[in-house]
Amino acid sequence: METIKKRLEFIYEDQDIIDPVWTEIKKRIHEIKKKPIRQRKQKWDEKDIVLITYGDQVKEEEIPALKTFKNMYDRFLAKNFEIVHILPFYPYSSDDGFSVIDYKKVNPTIGEWKEVKDLSKSARLMFDYVCNHISSQSDWFQNYLEGNPHYKDYFIELDPSVDLSTVTRPRAYPLLTKFKLLNGEERYVWTTFSEDQIDLNFSNPQVLLEMLDVLLFYIEEGAEYIRLDAVGFIWKEIGTTCIHHEKAHELVKLFRDVVDEVANGTVVITETNVPHKDNISYFGNGHDEAHMVYQFPLPPLVLYSIMRENGKVLTDWAKTLHDTSQDTTYFNFLASHDGIGMNPIRGIIPEEEILSMVKDLQEEVALVSYKRNPDGSESPYEINVTYLDALNKKTDNDDLRVKRFIVAHSILLTLPGVPAVYIQSILGSRNDYKGVSRTGMNRSINRQKYKLEELEEDLLNQGTLRHKVYNQLSDMISVRKEEKLFHPNIAMEVMDLGEAFFAFDRFNKYGEKLTVIHNLKNEEVECSITGKFINVLTQNKIEIDDSIVIGPYQFLWLKPIN
Repeated sequence: METIKKRLEFIYEDQDIIDPVWTEIKKRIHEIKKKPIRQRKQKWDEKDIVLITYGDQVKEEEIPALKTFKNMYDRFLAKNFEIVHILPFYPYSSDDGFSVIDYKKVNPTIGEWKEVKDLSKSARLMFDYVCNHISSQSDWFQNYLEGNPHYKDYFIELDPSVDLSTVTRPRAYPLLTKFKLLNGEERYVWTTFSEDQIDLNFSNPQVLLEMLDVLLFYIEEGAEYIRLDAVGFIWKEIGTTCIHHEKAHELVKLFRDVVDEVANGTVVITETNVPHKDNISYFGNGHDEAHMVYQFPLPPLVLYSIMRENGKVLTDWAKTLHDTSQDTTYFNFLASHDGIGMNPIRGIIPEEEILSMVKDLQEEVALVSYKRNPDGSESPYEINVTYLDALNKKTDNDDLRVKRFIVAHSILLTLPGVPAVYIQSILGSRNDYKGVSRTGMNRSINRQKYKLEELEEDLLNQGTLRHKVYNQLSDMISVRKEEKLFHPNIAMEVMDLGEAFFAFDRFNKYGEKLTVIHNLKNEEVECSITGKFINVLTQNKIEIDDSIVIGPYQFLWLKPIN
């Protein structure tokens, strides 16, 4: 508990502020510790695979969407996924949930807290903690506009003449948005992501107390994984980049301390879509900050490597991944509700190659979103596309689509870390152009919602792309979950087998080893390895005297045998 006080002293410095805030935090922690909090699993293992989904992903008439989802999950997905990340399921005004109107309510279109609790009986749950910003339609901001003095410093007012050129801009929108107060006065307010997403002012300790109350409420309601959305932007200081500020890191550490105190085993995950060096800084010293960080370079690197049929960049990058502490690991993913970010591979892939890849995808299957640079120019920020379509051309047949898609997911499932699969991926979904037309948002291309009856029919029909993807990915996941050498913290040694391959060994301190080889080319390639193995995917024994020919997009999970 004393560590929390030290965090407050670093963040606020003024003792007159710190003492009452510290007293209030202690009180709230003691109150929640008296309540029956569900026991958490202590540490992760090879069985922990996350499903990322919206709460209203599947629908039936007159039935709460979360109830429909639970029924669908129990039938089709529970065997694959231990953890379900329900993307923001609170009332919202934009950005498909990430502009939260009320942190403590469930969006009535999908159900109530009862439906959330019912789902927690089938899966461990991951909640979004949208801590950087709140909806312009929230009570907090509406009170601010009405002149309620309590809310005056909940948000950041600035004169538009202030020089903000050093501030990192994740979007091509103005940083400040003009609002008119009830009395007719105009104010310019900090809005990092959009005019509807109002940044919270954590330099006001009352905001910290409000948001800690939200965090504790989520723990009480069953959140076992907590995703800190856009947390890198949480602390603003004029004259800095306003991203990864040392006080932003201190706030994450404080959140971690509170979580450990009231519900040890709850996993804190930082969502920072930034270059790898900055991303892993949220591990702190390996024991005091995030338990997991998103592995943001992975989606674009795997995509680039399969598009170019060349694993050199992926191999070189993987060699730089250091083993994490036993208290931390990577949160690996290929697809999510957002696009495929380009920033995390800047510095890994030359800019001209990034632009070439973006151009190729844009001409074939993808939409592109841009960010504004300090000099006023724009750069591609993310590719908007389903991962299945990103890997393939319009003219490819379904068999080829599935091969590319499944080899990509073998990489996801075998690297160190906890893997997460977006629901559009396990469902074998294609681009939703109608959704983009309906919402005007590029990201809608990868956020399609379904009628349960139609979706189930596709999943059960052996001739559909959905059926092929769902079954092949499910089979691979089931093997992965039974292999202890895929524990998230088991060591990895990357191998150089030629540019056609991405390969590595996973091994433990007892000398047990598993070799993973991916052919990234659409042709047979000879691979120079020797030994006697069992392919854990097929249970077939293989004896290799000199080399083995690996088929197009084939992958092997090989365990040595005597």
